[in-house]
Amino acid sequence: MHLIIDGYNGDSQKMQDVNFIYELLDIYPSQIGMTKISPPKVSKYVGSKPEDWGVSGFVLIAESHISVHTFPERCYINIDIFSCKEFDAEQAIKDLQRQFNLSEVRSYILNRGLEYYNNQQPSLVSDSAR
Repeated sequence: MHLIIDGYNGDSQKMQDVNFIYELLDIYPSQIGMTKISPPKVSKYVGSKPEDWGVSGFVLIAESHISVHTFPERCYINIDIFSCKEFDAEQAIKDLQRQFNLSEVRSYILNRGLEYYNNQQPSLVSDSAR
C-alpha cells in the first residue's frame, strides 16, 4: 500500500521545523503499527527558487518507508507512506492533516505487490501494455 498525501494551507512554522518533523518521523511508525529500523534523516534544503526551500525527512521502516517534503513559503507538504503491510490510510490522513493543520488534503492510494501477498505469480506483461 502506498499512501500519497498532498497537503495545502498548513502551518508553515511546523513545516520549517526540523525538530518537529524529526519527532513525527521518529514516533509515527509505531502509531500505525510499523517497525522503525533506523533513526529519521531530516534536512533543510534550498532550491533554485527562493520559494522552493523547505524540509525533507525520511525514515526507513521494516515495511518500507515514510517521507515528508515541505514547502513552507507555499504552505504545501507532500507525504508518502509506503508499506508492504496494510494500515488505516484514512486515519493516517486525519492524523497528518491535524499534525500540520492542513485545510485541504488530496490523497491517493496505490496498491502495489498484491500478487506477492496473495501468493500469485505476477504477470510479465505490464497493465499498461494490455
